Amino acid sequence: MDALSSWQQEKQSAYLYRVIAQVEQSPARRALFSKLAEEADGQAAIWAAQISDAGRKTTLDYAPSARARVVAQLVRRLGARRLRVVLSAMKVRGMAVYDGGVRAHPPTSEQGHPMPTSVAEVGRRHHARGGGTSLRAAVFGVNDGLVSNAGLILGVAGATADSRVILLSGTAGLLAGAFSMAAGEYISVRAQREMFEKQIAAERDELAKYPAEEAAELALIYQARGLSREDAKRVANQLISDPKNALDTLAREELGLNPHELGSPWRAALSSLLSFGLGAFLPLIPFTVTAGPSALRSSIAIAAASLFCVGATISLFTGRGALWGGLRMLLIGSAAGGATFLIGKWLGVAVS
Repeated sequence: MDALSSWQQEKQSAYLYRVIAQVEQSPARRALFSKLAEEADGQAAIWAAQISDAGRKTTLDYAPSARARVVAQLVRRLGARRLRVVLSAMKVRGMAVYDGGVRAHPPTSEQGHPMPTSVAEVGRRHHARGGGTSLRAAVFGVNDGLVSNAGLILGVAGATADSRVILLSGTAGLLAGAFSMAAGEYISVRAQREMFEKQIAAERDELAKYPAEEAAELALIYQARGLSREDAKRVANQLISDPKNALDTLAREELGLNPHELGSPWRAALSSLLSFGLGAFLPLIPFTVTAGPSALRSSIAIAAASLFCVGATISLFTGRGALWGGLRMLLIGSAAGGATFLIGKWLGVAVS
């Protein structure tokens, strides 16, 4: 990124910081974003001086881009919390304050973890968190495949008793759904990773060019989250002085990004394909070995038992009782399957 682009980026950040400060209800956060706007203006001045020294433009006038104006309007209407991912992508820092609250000392995150008070503590609470997220995604992938293909099979069964047609339709639904889910997951994770890589590259460049300013911004964020001014400065300076942790900490605290939560796009796509395919295949099993009403009854039984098991498993992530979770999922799936069966029945009569 050249000096002019960097100047424009800092001026855009300052513009958005002031918009956030205008709509922010919390005095601490309002003060944080007002100060960050001043810091961004200060960094923009550094780039402006470099541009002037290079003999390029001597007068720089900033006008918000169309994208910045649209985002500013959305922030005014919806608030910064709901747009923190979009704002992070536009290099607006401090979004990590929305992950937790501004609390009395010692500040804690939303999950109840204490803010870091030494370099050794930085990143410790982020370790070993990926497994649960992957398992949760796999369970919901199975659930999506199960509900969608069970509904499709029952809808087709309502329209025709031909088991070959039901088998063909169910197989088509399985393949189309699995590949669609895989493609969507790949694009989602790829886009998220690209955004992260772009932001972290810009942060690395700025950390190398003006570490003192980066430490000041980080201290402001910690101060807004509850640390005293002196403690915030001490922690920020310690973090910035350690190259091994500085960039990772800036990504988490300034940009609200967690590199450990960004997996491989191909792994995410394959996981989504397999989990959806497994769920979609379960109600299809009876039609691969038998035909007629018995196949349909077996399919319904397998789908019902699977829905209960998936609902009970989901309760592990929600904290609800397993029995209630299983029954709720069974009721939801039964309602969806019953509706599609009746619609299929009606369509079969109407077409014939």
